[in-house]
Amino acid sequence: MIQKTIKTCSITFLQKCKTLNQLKQIHAHLLKFQLLENPIAIGPVLNFGATSDNPSFFSYARSLFQSLQYRNTFMYNTMIRGYVQENSPLSAVLCYVEMLNYGLIANNYTFPPLIKACAIMLPNFKLTGRLVHGHIVELGFSNDPFVVSSLIEFYSLDDDIERARMLFDKIPEKDVVLWTAMIDGYGKMGLVESARALFDEMPERNVISWSSIMAAYSRISDFKEVLGLYRSMQEVGIKPNESVLVSVLTACAHLGALAQGLWVHSYARRYNLESNPRLATALVDMYSKCGCVELALSVFEDITNKDAGAWNAIISGVALNGITRKSLELFNEMASNGTQPSETTFVAVLTACTHAKLVREGLGFFEQMVTRYGIKPKFEHHACVVDLLARAGRLEEAEKFIDEKMGGIKEGDANVWGSLLGACRIYGNVEIGNRVWKKLAEMGLADCGTHVLSYNIYKEAGWETEAKNVRRLITEVGMQRKPGCSVIEVNGVVEEFLAGDLLHPKAQELSKLLDSLNIQLY
Repeated sequence: MIQKTIKTCSITFLQKCKTLNQLKQIHAHLLKFQLLENPIAIGPVLNFGATSDNPSFFSYARSLFQSLQYRNTFMYNTMIRGYVQENSPLSAVLCYVEMLNYGLIANNYTFPPLIKACAIMLPNFKLTGRLVHGHIVELGFSNDPFVVSSLIEFYSLDDDIERARMLFDKIPEKDVVLWTAMIDGYGKMGLVESARALFDEMPERNVISWSSIMAAYSRISDFKEVLGLYRSMQEVGIKPNESVLVSVLTACAHLGALAQGLWVHSYARRYNLESNPRLATALVDMYSKCGCVELALSVFEDITNKDAGAWNAIISGVALNGITRKSLELFNEMASNGTQPSETTFVAVLTACTHAKLVREGLGFFEQMVTRYGIKPKFEHHACVVDLLARAGRLEEAEKFIDEKMGGIKEGDANVWGSLLGACRIYGNVEIGNRVWKKLAEMGLADCGTHVLSYNIYKEAGWETEAKNVRRLITEVGMQRKPGCSVIEVNGVVEEFLAGDLLHPKAQELSKLLDSLNIQLY
């Protein structure tokens, strides 16, 4: 009776616990009554500390766990969950091994976080995940929906969608969690048609199911379908969560659907969801891409704990709108606030310098990335430097950078060379354009865009023979340029138009309107 009373008091105190000192006081309370080794008493304290978002709480819980003479399966499960939450997956696996050595038997609560730990460590710990799967079969948890859902996620991330589907099909009575896990697995693999077929077949859907299918379409950049699914979700009366709203805001950002983005912001404000960091960052991105820089800055300033993602969104968003100096000021403010810039941050900063032709500043940031922040440049950063030099007319330096830093054209993709070729055309440098084109053609890396650029360079320079050769290649291969696309929002509905497309229901009406405008102009 006394133990239960103390446990109840501990849980009550833990619900109000805000600081590490308060957690220590609750621990001292248990020591006073000599209940430290009693799992009923110590379990809530350990669980609170290990699964808290506060790193100091987890550190204290880990010390407490290591000092215990008696441990049970619940305690080990708690620590495994805590290690995964702290992004220490290897420690979670080692904790499980220690649990087995301690002579304890895992239960169905052990495996979901343990499998997640294995998934985080893919592809290096592929065998470990399969060994854990073997333990699941041996202990008879093969039909537990939560365990199987975790396995489906693991095999999906391991590019073994067939095995994931096999596990799904073997469960006789599938709940909404299992259906959603399989849909999410297909979505992460880019198999959106399979995900949609399963979604349409679902006997019951919850908000996470809707979120998963919308995220699947967002990954393949089918943003119109994301908004269509959102409208369908509203029609059946499902209340959106933060993940759904993030997908909708991402779609609004790419489609320029400002009216719908404003509605989402209003909804988030009404239900006090603005404090969610991912949602706030998505709002910053949406407003930036819709050209509303002041609103983007306003949302950004209201974010209490700004992480690298939020800083990246505002830095790239401001740069996108041509306010380069403000973008660089934000980068310096980010560094002074102690937030470590990421690879994405430097892509945003280098892009800002490129558009403003701030070559000296851009090269300085590229150097800082390595010497000051210890970030190894990736292809994207090298591509930004090539673009930076090329747009500023420093074509020889750009070509030299490709050879010395990128291993030559062989190591890149057509977008980088397209940037260099475009600059060669602008600055009339047919010699460098000719060298780049020949290398691309020899390696089979040239696409339709680089063919057309090369043709224009030769044609404008009067190299008729070379121009005819490129034209012949375009005809022989049957290359077709991807038609241009424009998107507008009218009365909250997004309309998309492709160049030369007459399938839009109002195509004839629009053509007549354009013809009448042309007549008035002339």
